[in-house]
Amino acid sequence: MKEIKGFSKLSKKAKLEWLIDAYFDGDQSILPRLQSYWHIESDIQKLHDEFIENTITNYFLPLGIAPNFKINDSVYCIPMAIEESSVVAAAAKSAAFWKDRGGFKANVISSTKVGHVHFTWSGDGNQLESWFNQHSDIFIEGTNQLTANMRSRGGGIKKISILNKTHLESDYYQLEAEFDTVDAMGANFINSCLEEFSKILELGLQSTPEQGKLDIIMCILSNYTPNCIVKVEVSCPVEELNVDPTITPHEFAEKFIRAINIANIEPYRATTHNKGIMNGIDAVVLATGNDFRAVEACAHTYASRSGQYKSLTNAEVSANGIFRFWIELPIAVGTVGGLTQLHPLVKFCHRLLNNPNAEDLMMIIASAGLAQNFGAIRSLVTTGIQKGHMKMHLLNILNQLEATEQEKKAIQTHFENKVVTHQAVVDLFCEIRNVNNIEKLNK
Repeated sequence: MKEIKGFSKLSKKAKLEWLIDAYFDGDQSILPRLQSYWHIESDIQKLHDEFIENTITNYFLPLGIAPNFKINDSVYCIPMAIEESSVVAAAAKSAAFWKDRGGFKANVISSTKVGHVHFTWSGDGNQLESWFNQHSDIFIEGTNQLTANMRSRGGGIKKISILNKTHLESDYYQLEAEFDTVDAMGANFINSCLEEFSKILELGLQSTPEQGKLDIIMCILSNYTPNCIVKVEVSCPVEELNVDPTITPHEFAEKFIRAINIANIEPYRATTHNKGIMNGIDAVVLATGNDFRAVEACAHTYASRSGQYKSLTNAEVSANGIFRFWIELPIAVGTVGGLTQLHPLVKFCHRLLNNPNAEDLMMIIASAGLAQNFGAIRSLVTTGIQKGHMKMHLLNILNQLEATEQEKKAIQTHFENKVVTHQAVVDLFCEIRNVNNIEKLNK
């Protein structure tokens, strides 16, 4: 493998030439494959090229639609960008089921985000806290220019505190700030404020060198936002849980709640359980141009807030026979800034959702996660997860085998009422092609 200096300074053409020569033995067939993913409109391709560094092509993910999501009495078609089969289908199926039972009831409990100036102070902590209490206004006043636009939209800095963390790390303190960023995700806004806070802190403590030494370690927002919370719930009389002919509604409710309880006591199960929730959440976050890595990290931290990793969803049957299923989790997203006004498909997705504000989008995203989880548990406690998943995966297998359209149709018809396994599909494919095994076929 070859190393290179100054790669970022090369033109896109030169980057590709070097890459093909260094890592693909000069195989020029690589180039048209990469170029086939370029957008035909050069201005849109230029836009994509400038999203990140060292761009060579675009990486496509399917963008699907899950219709019939009734959320607070409004019906949505939810866009989902994801590569995993059965996710969109499961979300749509759950949405249709709950649409006729009142739909999803959602509300945003709070929308506060947080960031920290991490620093060390070698002096007395009580003196530091006393100084801060006397001068806390200078942090607000010193950032007025930075916060003017956010304040005009109803947001801004909500609270600033000094936190003593010396019991965890010697001389370690935090300047913690809480923010309301309204419809923006707000990362750049928060980080800019925090960096200005650090300068104000340094300047303010310069006049007291005899009391202690200040060292700013870093200034950064936190992607853990436990006070940016959305809750979504579905409910219906137990008798209406007629999900499968093989199980009664009461049996289904009992097994469903038991499955949730298992996810609350068993981290092995909770991890997969929450992964399924994030299938729905991440797909909508990505489709709407938000940071799914931040949302994912935050959700898993929140699931561990008790000291044990647990389910993000809960379920119960009330004394009057009402089945309730709900999710409560932090989701920090924006509907202005970032990709929301740049990426053509992101703009399409926001328009599809009737241009929601940030709180509306939080409720839509959480509803998708709850629907996904309902679909997964519904399958697990009835027919099993693989029956539906493998039927959706069948087309992927056939594409890997490079089956013709006629062969696809014949094989899909064959498996309409049969369990799909990879080996069974390969065997039938070889039978249709009149070969003994896949190795002979490849020859």
